[in-house]
Amino acid sequence: MCLPVFLSQGDFVNAKRSLLSHIECGDFALCTDAQIAKVLGLGRQETLAVRDILYSLVREGRIFMDSRGRFGTAKQFGALRGTISGNERGFGFFVPEDGSGDLFLPHRALKGALHGDTVLAFRVGRGKDEGEVLSILTRGAKEIVGTYRREHRAGYVVPDEKKFDAEVLIPAGKHSGCRAGDKVVARITSFEGETPLGEIEKILGKSGELFTEEAAIIRAHHLHEAFPAAALKAAERIPQAVEASALEGRLDLRGKCIITVDGEDTRDIDDAISVSRTGENFLLGVHIADVSHYVKRGDALDREAFARGTSVYFPDRVLPMLPPALSNGICSLNEGTDRLTLSCLMTVDRKGNVLKKKIVPSVICSAHRMTYSEVTKLSERDPKTVEKYPDLLEFVDTAVALTKILKDARAKRGGVALEVKEAKILYEDGKISIPDAERTISHEMIEQFMVLANESVAALMTQRKVPFVYRVHEKPSEEKAGGLMEFLRGAGIAAHFDPADVTPRDYGALLAQASSLPIAPIVSRVMLRSMMKAVYSPQNIGHFGLASECYCHFTSPIRRYPDLCIHRIIKEALVSPAEAKRMYKDAVQSAATQSSATERTAADAERDMDDLYIAEYMRSHIGETFEATISGVTSYGLYAELKNTVEGFIPIETLPDDRYEFLEAHYTLRGTRACFRLGMAVRVQVTGVDFGTRKTQFCLLAPLRVGRQI
Repeated sequence: MCLPVFLSQGDFVNAKRSLLSHIECGDFALCTDAQIAKVLGLGRQETLAVRDILYSLVREGRIFMDSRGRFGTAKQFGALRGTISGNERGFGFFVPEDGSGDLFLPHRALKGALHGDTVLAFRVGRGKDEGEVLSILTRGAKEIVGTYRREHRAGYVVPDEKKFDAEVLIPAGKHSGCRAGDKVVARITSFEGETPLGEIEKILGKSGELFTEEAAIIRAHHLHEAFPAAALKAAERIPQAVEASALEGRLDLRGKCIITVDGEDTRDIDDAISVSRTGENFLLGVHIADVSHYVKRGDALDREAFARGTSVYFPDRVLPMLPPALSNGICSLNEGTDRLTLSCLMTVDRKGNVLKKKIVPSVICSAHRMTYSEVTKLSERDPKTVEKYPDLLEFVDTAVALTKILKDARAKRGGVALEVKEAKILYEDGKISIPDAERTISHEMIEQFMVLANESVAALMTQRKVPFVYRVHEKPSEEKAGGLMEFLRGAGIAAHFDPADVTPRDYGALLAQASSLPIAPIVSRVMLRSMMKAVYSPQNIGHFGLASECYCHFTSPIRRYPDLCIHRIIKEALVSPAEAKRMYKDAVQSAATQSSATERTAADAERDMDDLYIAEYMRSHIGETFEATISGVTSYGLYAELKNTVEGFIPIETLPDDRYEFLEAHYTLRGTRACFRLGMAVRVQVTGVDFGTRKTQFCLLAPLRVGRQI
């Protein structure tokens, strides 16, 4: 086999075409230039010509070259498309778009790819759990938020995102007057060379200051603060009172006892409940703000809501999905005010079975705006609360009875009722407080009622066979379920489920078994880590955690786009399922994909902001001591959690002088004289906070109560 003689005659175009053809057909697949030249029997000059042609084809993206100098097509390399998840220590992971297993990427295998980049990568090595980047398709970062540092005449931006393992070089004249230590936004102008080049786009303030760091988090996650003019104008045109024409065709529930139940600091009110008895059964109504009446598909408000996907909640503010004229105005179910709603009306028997269910457009007038604490006090017959709400005693008693029935029914079905506390961060009058986490019967009440409505709505729309956006939750992977089993057995809890086919009932039984043990909160935490993340999907595959065959998000259209989307589908399907199918056949996929993505972004931003406020709060507690529980064990130290859920890190080098072995499967750090495991009670001292990582630092105090669990 040989290339045409025109290779030696300098006919570059034809030689390139011929060489590409030989690679694509497999003759030279995954061969080096030297191997190709040897097969063709080429001399030194012709070999150099072949090399030039191959590099030209690589630059054009028609073939690829790996770190071993082999050339081939993406298919020949077995390349997959995916994104890079970086690490501050220089390596990274390749996350394939097809959902197959992540690949470890040593620094040399990144080939200049950075966190967030979309790349082609392929598997290498014997275990096939390592990979190599073949080609960078698109860069993930357009701008970087970080701290500016000076070096001679130039400067660098040190990214806040530690996974972005590269400082951005700011040439002289491109720093916009910022000073060392400023928190800035840098726009990347070039990725050529070893260091990205950029210019300062905005100075946010001095690093380490609370509101500067807050602005940095918002900018780093590309969150929307101000609404575009078109959306604001559209919101201003909406009347702030229900018009008579809007009542046509709606079930009038304004004479019914309907209340809202929320936290004291709730910023939008989009769900209300009604509950009563009918013989031995219960009549439960879940009434949700009809946002879709005001936000029409494809209009300026809808486009902005789609882009945002969800409201984002911070301790001192909310970045709403919809302008305040809707989220706090006409769509908020305020006490004593007529509001348009979609109502899910259910008849429930004493075993928690839904005997009848229907969805109707309605109009309500909330009788009371209640808080969780008020409902709980009513159920406990607090005298002052009873005096204030005498008309709600029977209502609350009925609601509590139904709540317990629904909770027991879900437990029997195998629902995974995780008891994982979350920090409640309050910011009032410039002061941060973090009270101990509290979960009462009223929290369970609203949770059970909303879940039942979500299930009922999803089931009704599935019966009508219309396109829909479901909330789905896959079962845990065999690997993660197996890891949970190892932990449980190490903790002395018998676990007999099949990791390859674990069921909600298996997990529910384990929680029940551990409920009376001191380690119960840790079991919930580890179990949560073993589970997949719930997402939105147009395909109904059920919800593992809820042991539900059919589930959706129906109850929060003010703050979640998928809820708003399905409200439109529901209203159309109630009139004509065929028309709903025609209108929304293609829309549900984009709504599900976008909503899942924006939900992840919002969750990351909220977590970062909580960490920031916790760090600021703990800065005023440096030197103080607290009772804590070991909540995480790693090879480099321990995490400990206070009663108010604040978590701090204890570096291994600060532990009592010893030689430690990390037993990953057992979540244990074992030394010759001390042993630390999840759930152990310790006493810690706050030694500092790191605003760069937004983490609190602890040290263990002697004497250690090693071995005692709480």
